[in-house]
Order: sequence, then structure tokens, then C-alpha cells
Amino acid sequence: MSNYSFQPVQAEDFDAMLTLRMTALRESLERLGRFDLQRGRERFLAGFAPEFMQHICCGDEHIGFVTLKPSGATLQLEHLYVSPEQQDQRVGAWVISWVKDRARTARQDVTLSALKLSDANRFYLRHGFKQVAESEFDIDYRWTCEVAA
Repeated sequence: MSNYSFQPVQAEDFDAMLTLRMTALRESLERLGRFDLQRGRERFLAGFAPEFMQHICCGDEHIGFVTLKPSGATLQLEHLYVSPEQQDQRVGAWVISWVKDRARTARQDVTLSALKLSDANRFYLRHGFKQVAESEFDIDYRWTCEVAA
């Protein structure tokens, strides 16, 4: 049994979640020459949707968050961030398993984008996501739900 659980996100969680997101993204954004706290705040605020977000918890501690939104015929994994101290503890794998379970229940594929030069790219490939597109700063992935329609 896992030590991890989810808790709902509230509007007042925004600042703490933004801090975690920018900490997690900083190195990748700097590699691309794109680190900008103000732009990061604006982008996160524009997509901040607590109804689709969950805190990832270890006991009572918030150690990350995930955002999984319906997007037409797919589910869009918009955010998956784990605090640096908790990385390499299989938290991300636990969350991806949850995402895939939700996708199977909904009979939908999962799509996401990851920054180029980010370690997240190896993570998603390792978990069965396939690259489907590439833009100037991002790589787009898709995990295909194999549940019969």
C-alpha cells in the first residue's frame, strides 16, 4: 500500500503551488533561456483550475500536485510536479498509474506537453507516452488507452 494520497486544491493554495512549479521548472527553463517568474505566474494563473487539481500528499505533507483536465476526446495532463526532496521516490510513477486508471475508466487517451531539455521527457517515455509533436520549446506526448470501446 502506498504512503501517498490526494487532497483537493483550494484557491488559496495558488502561491504555494506556484512556488513549487517554478522551483521544479527553473532548471529546464534556464536551459532554454526562458526562466521568467512573472511570465510563469501569469501562465499558471491563466490555467489555474482547482476543480481539476489534486495535491499529492505523503502523510499530511503536500509534496506535489497534478492537474488532469478533460480536453475534447482526451484527458490533458497539464501539471505533474513533485518537490525536489521527494523526487526519485516513485511518487511520479504512482501519480501516472492513477492518471492511467482515470483514462481507462473514461476510455480516453492522455496528452501532455513537456519542456524540451527537461528530465521529464525521459520520465514520460519510460511510462509509455509516445512523442507526437514538437514545437520551439515543447514536446507533445500521448498515452493511448487500450481499453476496448
